[in-house]
Amino acid sequence: MTMSAIPPPDETPEGPGQDAASQSGQVHGHDPEPVPSGDASAGDPPVAGHAGAEAGAQTPIDAAHALMEAAPEDDAARLRFYARLADAELFVLLRAESEGERIDPEIFDTAEGRLVPVFDLEERLGAFTGAPAPYAALSGRAAAMMLEGQGLGIALNPGVAPSAMVLPAQAIDWLAETLREAPAERLARARALSAPGGLPQILLQALDTKLAGAGGLAQIAYLCGVTYETGAVGHLLAFVGAAPEAEAALARAVREALVFSGLDAGEIDVGFFAPSDPVAARLARTGLRFDLPKAHLRTEKRDGERTGPGMDPQKPPRLR
Repeated sequence: MTMSAIPPPDETPEGPGQDAASQSGQVHGHDPEPVPSGDASAGDPPVAGHAGAEAGAQTPIDAAHALMEAAPEDDAARLRFYARLADAELFVLLRAESEGERIDPEIFDTAEGRLVPVFDLEERLGAFTGAPAPYAALSGRAAAMMLEGQGLGIALNPGVAPSAMVLPAQAIDWLAETLREAPAERLARARALSAPGGLPQILLQALDTKLAGAGGLAQIAYLCGVTYETGAVGHLLAFVGAAPEAEAALARAVREALVFSGLDAGEIDVGFFAPSDPVAARLARTGLRFDLPKAHLRTEKRDGERTGPGMDPQKPPRLR
């Protein structure tokens, strides 16, 4: 995804005016301490796998894990790892084929606790089992919510990748709770827009990564400074051309960018505007621009496409 700066206008920043009220959600970060840490020993996997089998090239989870390992005391690195885990498509090894929205994951009793084997590539799952085996493909977000409160942890890529590690039940419960929190909603009227300033680079990178995975949910987004009629000032991430049913998901994505950036009291407002709204032109003159990828529309299901439990990240499968 391309993120390009739009230079601010030379004149005094313009405001949307009295007739341009928009709904905006107040998105708050919070202090994520303590950030759970797992046993990140890739050389001592929690359950037996096929020795030396590392399937596929480096994945985003591998990269985030390596950075976390290189700085074990860095909470920001751990938060970035959890962000990658939540956004990833994961493959859960099952005892038997799924039935409807219920799945029966394989569970290993280990010294680290009861663990469900999970992989970030199908090839890695195959390298672990050494034979065809049933599995469920679901997002990391759905996996965490499915396992929450069950006393189950995750054995991530056991024995088949440099990112092999144990995520104990406490870490999974923390992740699910963090992801479940929703941003507050309010109605506000902006008086003036300005170029954004004072935001840490780590947050801008987190927003860029989040919006890169939001293809088709909106046409474009602009990050601006904003002054409201009440005199309050802050930052506004304005989505232009967002599908109405996508607004909640986009607001959650912005909140997660704040949380997993490690900002103790971060706050960004989120607003939604039609492309024909006069405010859209003012946003383009003032804001930092994020181009969201375009969705590829399909009229029929591809051969082999998975439509089973867990494919909807907001509707995690149930354990059997």
